[in-house]
Amino acid sequence: MSPIPANMKALVLRHDGYSGTAEGPSIASLSDWCALLEVPVPQPKGREVLVRVGLANVNPSDLHYIKGEYGQPRRKGVAAGFEGMGEVVAAGDDEAARALIGQRVAVSVARGGSGVWAQYALTDARAVVPLDPRLSDADAAALIVNPMTAHAMLLLVKDAGAKAFVMTAGASQLGKLMATLAPQMGLASVATVRREEHRSLLEGLGVGTVVNTGREDFEDMLVMAMRQVQPTVLLDAVADRYSAEIFAAMPAGARWVIYGKLSAEAPKLPSLGQMVFMKKQIEGFWLTEWMARASPTARQEAFAAVQDRFISGAWKTDVAATLSLEEAEEGLAEALSGLNQGKVLIRP
Repeated sequence: MSPIPANMKALVLRHDGYSGTAEGPSIASLSDWCALLEVPVPQPKGREVLVRVGLANVNPSDLHYIKGEYGQPRRKGVAAGFEGMGEVVAAGDDEAARALIGQRVAVSVARGGSGVWAQYALTDARAVVPLDPRLSDADAAALIVNPMTAHAMLLLVKDAGAKAFVMTAGASQLGKLMATLAPQMGLASVATVRREEHRSLLEGLGVGTVVNTGREDFEDMLVMAMRQVQPTVLLDAVADRYSAEIFAAMPAGARWVIYGKLSAEAPKLPSLGQMVFMKKQIEGFWLTEWMARASPTARQEAFAAVQDRFISGAWKTDVAATLSLEEAEEGLAEALSGLNQGKVLIRP
C-alpha cells in the first residue's frame, strides 16, 4: 500500500448551508459551485475510514447538494460527492473500522464526512460496503444510491400489496434498474419518458406500458394505461405537472412516493377530495432514512442481492462519460447535458 500524502486534489464546495432555492439538479458550470483545490487529506477518527478513491459517481442528489437544495447543509471547503468506490487505506481506533483497511469498497459519504470528488474520501465505516472482486469499478462506483433505491422502493411496492406501479424518468439509470427488477418480483410497470426513442429501450427491459409525456395524446394514453394496468404506487423522480396528472388518474388507494425533484416546476395538486374519498396518499422516500431504519441483516442481504444482480449481468451501469477532476471542473455540466442516459463518473 502506497503512503498517504499530506495533501490531495479535490473539488471542494464554494458555499455554506442552504441556498433557499429550488432550481433542480442542473448546472451551467461546476465552477460556480465547486473549486478544484489542493487541500489536506482528512484524518479518520473513531469508526471513520479513509478511502483512496478509484472512481466517483455523479447523481442528481450531488447537484442538489452543491446548490444548497438538498436535505443537509453544505460545508464550504469540504470535498463534494456522495458516492464512489476505492480502497480503505486508514481508519480510526474502532476495531471494526480498522478491519476494513486494505479492502476494496463502495463508498457512501455519511453526514460529517468528506466527499468522493477527491483523491481521498472520509466516511463512517458503516457507510462502506466490501465488494465482490468480480464487480467492475463502474458498477461499484454506482452501487449504492440507484441500485439500493431501486431495491428498497420495489420492496415498498410489494409490501403495499400493489400488483403494478408507475415510475417517472423511466429512461434514467434508476428507471432501467427498476424496469428489469420488476418482472422478477412479479410486478407490472408503467414508465414515463420524454423522448420517443426511449420507448423501445424500456419495452426491451420488460416495461409493459411506456407513456411519452411529450406527445399530444399523452392524456389519452395515460387514461388507457391506468385502466389496463391499474397501478397503485407512483415512484416519482420528477415531481412536475405530469406527475400530478398521473396521480390524479390513478385508482383509489394510490400512493405518490416522491424520491427526487428533477423538475424545478411546482406541481399543482389534484383535487384534495381524492385524499379523503379515494384515500390517496402523498409521501417521500429518502434512501438515507431507509438505510438507518433497516436492520444490519436486512442491509447486508440487500447489498448482497444488488451485487449479485450486477455480477450476473441482470443489471449494468451505463456510462456516458468518465472525467478527471480537472476535466470535471470545466466539463461536467456539458457531460451531464447530453442525450445519453448513462452515468457520468469522475476518476481522481
